[in-house]
Amino acid sequence: MGRQHYDIIIKDTHRGLWYEDGVLVRIVEAGRYKVRTRHWGRPAKPQVEVVLVDMRERDLTIKGQEILTADKVALRVSIIVQFRVVDPKLAMHAVANYEERLYSDVQLAARRSLASMTLEDILTNRNRLSEDILSDVKSTAATYGVTIHRADVKDLVFPGNLQEIMNRVLAAERMSQVQLVEARTKSDVQKIEMQSKAETQRLEAEAQAAARRLAAQGEAEIQRLQTESEIRRLQERERTRGRIPTIRRYCGSWNWKRSGTWRRTATREFISGSISMARQMGRRAMGIEIGCGGGI
Repeated sequence: MGRQHYDIIIKDTHRGLWYEDGVLVRIVEAGRYKVRTRHWGRPAKPQVEVVLVDMRERDLTIKGQEILTADKVALRVSIIVQFRVVDPKLAMHAVANYEERLYSDVQLAARRSLASMTLEDILTNRNRLSEDILSDVKSTAATYGVTIHRADVKDLVFPGNLQEIMNRVLAAERMSQVQLVEARTKSDVQKIEMQSKAETQRLEAEAQAAARRLAAQGEAEIQRLQTESEIRRLQERERTRGRIPTIRRYCGSWNWKRSGTWRRTATREFISGSISMARQMGRRAMGIEIGCGGGI
């Protein structure tokens, strides 16, 4: 009678759409299923068909898209999209081929995004293109059972002359960065040297001030010692003068008076000694009379 059925094995990475006479009856999970082909020698009714849908995450690459920017610069861009099917029924029923539909949606989203950006915007903010594509396509892809995890610019190719100019610009930027680093390093070195010099000058000024203070203290001490020595010398001299009597020398001279007589006039001379002390001790006690060519 021949084989009456056959087995279908669905892997865990797939799901199956179970059709009976062309009508979707159910979505089958991973496992083994028997499909009857004949019944009592006749074709089995209803006729069963199982369509497998891959549920794994996959990559879709859109290569070499020629796109004009807002400032009329032609760019060649390649985009990679990571997606997976989350609803096998929508993926098979909403569109004829969900992969081709996703390809077209990403391509159009990239054109719309780049058309609104200038070349400078693309160079300074390359992530904006990826964000625009992801936000634009994600909601659209959900309508046919596909979710997008990532959409990034894989390659961005500029025209030949523009590429050369950009290489020069990049080289100039690198050189300016190197010069900036060198200038910052030199500035830091100069700052450190200035700080070190200022600290050295401060220490020298403090040392000089300390030396001047020590010199002034030394001079003051020397002056004090000299003053004390002078005071002691003067005191010793005063004591010595107090012990030595004052010496007076009386010298007389003969003067002729109108009366016709001669009279001797005495003069005195202080040889040495203290007048105050002589007054205290009395003239006669301290005086030593010395004749000048004879007695008085």
